[in-house]
Amino acid sequence: MQPIKFHTSGRLKRLKRAATYVNLRRKRFVALLVTLAHIAGALTSVQAVMETRTAQGAIAWAVSLNTIPYAAVPAYWAFGRTKFQGYVKKRQEQIDETSPVVRHFIDLASEKQFLVPSRPREAPLLERLTNLPATVGNHVELLRNGEEIFPSIFQGLEQAQDYLLVQFYIVRDDFLGRELQSRLIHAAQRGVRVKFLYDEIGCYQLPRSYLDGLREGGVKVNAFNSTQGRANPFQINFRNHRKIVVVDGRHAWVGGANVGDEYLGLHPRLSPWVDTMVRVTGPAVQAIQVPFLEDWYWASGDLLDLDWTPQGASNGTSKTVFILPTGPADRFETCALYFLHAINSATHRFWIASPYFVPDEQIVSALQLAALRGVDVRILVPEDCDNRLVRLSGWSYVASLEKAGVKVYRFINGFLHHKVMLVDDATAAVGTANFDNRSFRLNFEITLEVQDEDFAGEIEELFLENFADSRLSSALELEERSFPFRLAVRIARLMSPIQ
Repeated sequence: MQPIKFHTSGRLKRLKRAATYVNLRRKRFVALLVTLAHIAGALTSVQAVMETRTAQGAIAWAVSLNTIPYAAVPAYWAFGRTKFQGYVKKRQEQIDETSPVVRHFIDLASEKQFLVPSRPREAPLLERLTNLPATVGNHVELLRNGEEIFPSIFQGLEQAQDYLLVQFYIVRDDFLGRELQSRLIHAAQRGVRVKFLYDEIGCYQLPRSYLDGLREGGVKVNAFNSTQGRANPFQINFRNHRKIVVVDGRHAWVGGANVGDEYLGLHPRLSPWVDTMVRVTGPAVQAIQVPFLEDWYWASGDLLDLDWTPQGASNGTSKTVFILPTGPADRFETCALYFLHAINSATHRFWIASPYFVPDEQIVSALQLAALRGVDVRILVPEDCDNRLVRLSGWSYVASLEKAGVKVYRFINGFLHHKVMLVDDATAAVGTANFDNRSFRLNFEITLEVQDEDFAGEIEELFLENFADSRLSSALELEERSFPFRLAVRIARLMSPIQ
């Protein structure tokens, strides 16, 4: 019997032809994707060249977008743009709604003689930057660390009768966060109108159940939602970093503290957590309501009905206060210009504390010039930091600053998180803005500046205590570190625009 032969040659040929066809299609598909990626990179590089703020940045983006578009294109759309175009457009649309409210407040403040009668030299500049006036008749109380900050805020929440405006960058579902939640719900249940605004990037770990609990308790909740709008789905680089609490248009809190147990000294590594806020009473409270009004309108489309009639502080103090809300939707780089003006106006002292120190070249030059003209320039930063990239890049500035006489102090007794500034003997500021590119150009911030020698004296005392818990840094320290560390410092410096 002859063995059975299976004629498989034809089938193998067909299978080979099919495999060749599949491979050819796969190669064509990959080639198409590569071509589209390079086209997208080329088109995006045109936008980068047209819109990037500095020549160096434009060159860096153009090269990377055309050489490695697969990584650079999504990176540019997420981190490369420094103008929040969706917000700018919608903010222009809301001017007709919000401007009359702000104008009404300014008219009332003028009528009640709360505007500065003889304005200091810098007042016109700051008022033009922010479109908000400096006011007198304010009381400002300095609050230090969580044990002073949150009891003060919680007491204010309990005293609310009409409305509460609460805005934080980070809120955690921990002991302190749940305490805030409970008090907001309690206020809503007794008839207070409670508005809670949070940044969805800063609160990415906040569970939905926390927000649902607020809503079920009668609190109106909105995320700032920087990505809303058809043209802005990738704008995750913009954050609302403001921390604001307003009670009935009569009391307000502004400063660096978020809501989390670390602010009570419970962080496993970065403790104690050093921070500062201020409690404000007087016509400046209405000015603090303005950025909340605009942020809420952006997030919800609702124009809040608030009390815009200013009242003087009941204790008879009369501090001059500027409120400076800043952000990427401003006509100018308001935050950077404000700090640049403060440095340039210093005659004998400029001290600033910031957990994140990543300035740009114009700020570095201003600090150098101030020191060279004899100003006592001191920068206070934490020794340890919750952001390794920021900590590394901060080292890259020490040598150039030290050469001009700028002193850089590193706080060694915990994590220094407050954002505080002292200029000469009568100007002090507390706010949310860090001394870095993100706060200068990418974040929505709020800073409160006080023109008052007594308050400046309190800030001076705060600084002196911080300096006592710090060590003077030097460029020699970096030179003595290992090559991998110094290389990491330089790489971190290159990434500073998105930190």
